[in-house]
Amino acid sequence: MNQHPSGQSHLNLRAQVIRTLLAVQQGQSLASILPLHLTKVAERDRALYHELVLGTLRQWYGLKSITLPLLVKPLNNETVETCLYVGLYQILCTRIADHAAISETVTATKQLGFQALSGVVNAILRRVSRETSVFEQALQAAHGLPSWLFKRLKKDWPEQLEQLTQDLKQTAPLTLRVNQRKISREAYLNKLLGAGIQARPGERSDVAIILEQAVQIPELPGFDAGWFSVQDEHAQLCAQLLPDLNGKVVIDACAAPGGKTAHILEKFSPATLVALDQDPKRLLRVRENLERLQLTDTQQVEILAADATRWTATEPVDCIVLDAPCSAIGVMRRHPDIRLLRQSADIQQTVELQQQILEQMWTQLKVGGTLLYITCSILKAENEQQMQQFFTHHADAKEIKIATDYGVEQQYGRQLLPEAGRGDGFYYCRIEKI
Repeated sequence: MNQHPSGQSHLNLRAQVIRTLLAVQQGQSLASILPLHLTKVAERDRALYHELVLGTLRQWYGLKSITLPLLVKPLNNETVETCLYVGLYQILCTRIADHAAISETVTATKQLGFQALSGVVNAILRRVSRETSVFEQALQAAHGLPSWLFKRLKKDWPEQLEQLTQDLKQTAPLTLRVNQRKISREAYLNKLLGAGIQARPGERSDVAIILEQAVQIPELPGFDAGWFSVQDEHAQLCAQLLPDLNGKVVIDACAAPGGKTAHILEKFSPATLVALDQDPKRLLRVRENLERLQLTDTQQVEILAADATRWTATEPVDCIVLDAPCSAIGVMRRHPDIRLLRQSADIQQTVELQQQILEQMWTQLKVGGTLLYITCSILKAENEQQMQQFFTHHADAKEIKIATDYGVEQQYGRQLLPEAGRGDGFYYCRIEKI
């Protein structure tokens, strides 16, 4: 990349945003690069930095589709293309004054070493600022997905497609899961409202509270005392779909960062709960979460770094929660870098890994036990089709239907799609060993 030789200290905020977006295009996840990139951003600029990075990623393919016709010839320059997308995002999707958006973005183009192309950036952004409503409509109409993913969703969800592509562009609400061992949902909601924080109860999870304004999580009432966790409402349904686990042996097969492990311990008192994950670093998060929620005072929790495709239990298991590794397309609103990071070829590899974990875990489950299969994907290959394959090969498996009105019933299991103002895309299938 034609980078300016004198380091990063001179870069304006737009150039810092563009550097972060270039790193994502080169395959790095936002979670892995944000801590370092943020150290270069002044405290007062961080909210805007986040808004420009996440917003541009969310609209990436829409911005790309409206930029192409504006180029006389292809740029073949990912830095300058990124400058254009960041500029267009500001003009079309934020309240930033056009003249500021244009001049700051043009300056960034120069600072990143592309003085010669800064005129092209300037001309395109000026044109869009003159014809804003035309371009706003074009951006709104764009499906905003990489073409491979759009094709898959069109095949999987033809009736829901238009709504789905629009919903995936939105931001997801910030949702809390109240720790019932500490406080009831009603009591906690009253505390929030009393503190002047706008919030409402979730409709599907009996412990969910949806926040209707931006907050600093650690400053909410009871954070240090373990009164709540942050967890998507549709992810919270896991504990509601499990049988009574009091006194039972339970495996959380892909546990990090520990949301489901904690929820099980908030709701039940299992004899043993083994939280497995193959990443020891991510298991630290499980322990930290359980400590803050004050759920570690019992001896029943084992946190183990192990590969779920090979691990074997020391005793027969009553229940397995398998939140399988997946493409995470269902949580793209929270992690908009997935749009750029996920590739078509990843899906088959993921499906094979899910199969291996399913096979291994099934052998650990005792007859009469329950396996709850979960993904945060909305692709049928990872969900309904994965289960079709599983039931074809396991005569000792019986589906226990999820009797509810939320989500879309599949041949096996239920699919929740991401919905505006509500939960993310999750799939659940409940299986009993017979």
